[in-house]
Amino acid sequence: MSTNGNGNGNGNAKLVQGIDVPIVRLIPRNERPVSAKHRKRIEASLRAVGLIEPLVVYPVGDDYEILDGCLRYRILLEMGVETVPCLIAPQREAFTANRMVNRLSSSQEMRMLRKSLEELDEKTIAGALGIAGIKHRLNINLLKKLDPTVVKAFEANKLNLQCAKELAHVNLERQAEILKLMESCNDHSLTFAKGLVLKTPIAKRTKPNGVKTPWTRADEKKQDLLKALREAEQQQEFYSGLYRQYTTNLLKLVIYARAILANERIKAYLEEHHPNQCRDFAQIVNSTER
Repeated sequence: MSTNGNGNGNGNAKLVQGIDVPIVRLIPRNERPVSAKHRKRIEASLRAVGLIEPLVVYPVGDDYEILDGCLRYRILLEMGVETVPCLIAPQREAFTANRMVNRLSSSQEMRMLRKSLEELDEKTIAGALGIAGIKHRLNINLLKKLDPTVVKAFEANKLNLQCAKELAHVNLERQAEILKLMESCNDHSLTFAKGLVLKTPIAKRTKPNGVKTPWTRADEKKQDLLKALREAEQQQEFYSGLYRQYTTNLLKLVIYARAILANERIKAYLEEHHPNQCRDFAQIVNSTER
């Protein structure tokens, strides 16, 4: 992150004065709880490369109230640091640190790390950031897959990291074509990039190499849908066959019941000895004649 005089702060940042303040004269203000992971990361940075971003303070009598940097102050105090670089804010209540901060994009972070590698080794930088390594943040493997014009646009912050990753799914020629289309439409959004990538002909796609591409994901969904359709067809055939068999058996039963009741001697015998069965046969016959 960097400090500047842009944004809502107007000229306030330009009026900020730098000064080295004895740590015993610093008074923390508005301390907020932080996670152990975040504290460890800040501590690792301070121990590896020192204090990069000064504390922001406001004079109160002979002391200085910390407006931004209480966590760094606590860590520096534990480290035994005696003097701390500070920026004296021109105002007390109106000051907010975020108004003087620009968040780094992926491309800006990558350039910052490359610049740091000119003076520090990877282990020191990783320790300062509180992470295991920085290779994944340099995006070296990704840049090898991109056309030079795309790399230039990415480093110029025209394309974000996700857009660059999407373009890596097509060959270099197609990447240049897509970039020209995005520039002609003045649309560098991820949604537009994905749409152009998905419209890419098969001949201009890159090989997956074990990584799932938009097409492999689409193919997987297609296979799942086809499987579900096949299962539905099999179930339909099963129930259709079951219904045909039921209809055939019912037809045979109707013919049988009608033949029994048509014989007066058999009907009389059933009415006398098996009245319930006789009523069932009669219901079967009557239900088919409606």
